[in-house]
Amino acid sequence: MPSAEVRRFLCVVCAAMLVQVACAGSAPPRPGELRGTVLPEPMPKPAFTLTTTAGASFDFRAETHGTLTLLFFGYTHCPDICPVHMANIAAVLGKLPPQLANQVTVVMVTVDPERDTPERLRSWLDGFDRSFIGLTGTIDDISAAQRSLNLPPAVRQGEGPDYLVGHAAYVIAFTPDDSARVLYPSGTRQSDWAHDLPILLETQWSANSPN
Repeated sequence: MPSAEVRRFLCVVCAAMLVQVACAGSAPPRPGELRGTVLPEPMPKPAFTLTTTAGASFDFRAETHGTLTLLFFGYTHCPDICPVHMANIAAVLGKLPPQLANQVTVVMVTVDPERDTPERLRSWLDGFDRSFIGLTGTIDDISAAQRSLNLPPAVRQGEGPDYLVGHAAYVIAFTPDDSARVLYPSGTRQSDWAHDLPILLETQWSANSPN
C-alpha cells in the first residue's frame, strides 16, 4: 500500500496529465504540423458582398462568421484545378463525422460570370456537394473581392467560346476567428485535407494565436 505522500503525488501527476490531454486540442499547431502553406501572419477575413446562385446578397464575412471557411476563386469550365479542388474537399467532408463536417463552409466565387450563370454554377457545385456555396457578381465586384485578399484579379485567356481564365489556384482557409491562416495550392491531396481539417476545427484559435 503506497504511503499517503506517494498517493498524493500520484494524484497530482494524474491531474496534470488530464489537464494536458484536455488542452492538447486548443494549442495552435506546431510549425510543420499542417500540410497546407501556413501564412506568416493571419490575414483578416474581408467583408466583400456578392450574390448567391439563388439571387440573394451574401456578405462573406458576416455569413461565414464563426465557421472554418474554405474560399476558392474558380470557374466551371476550368479543365483541371477547380474540379479537383472541389472533388477532393467534398470527398473528405463526406468521410468526416457530421459534427465536424457541419462546421465547414465551402465558398466558391466564379471568376467567369459571363458563362457561369447562377443555374450553371449551382448545378456544377451540386455535382460535388449541395452544401457548397456559389457566388457571382460583376467582373468589377469579383476583382475587388480578389484584391481584398491580395490576389491578382483573374484574367481571360484566349478568344471564342472555349476561352480559359487564369486565376489563383489555391484554397484559402479561414479559421473560426475570421482569420486566413493556411493556403492549399493545386496538388493538395485528399489525405492532406483529411489530416488538416480536424486540426483546423479542433484548435481554439484567437486573433493573436501564432501559426
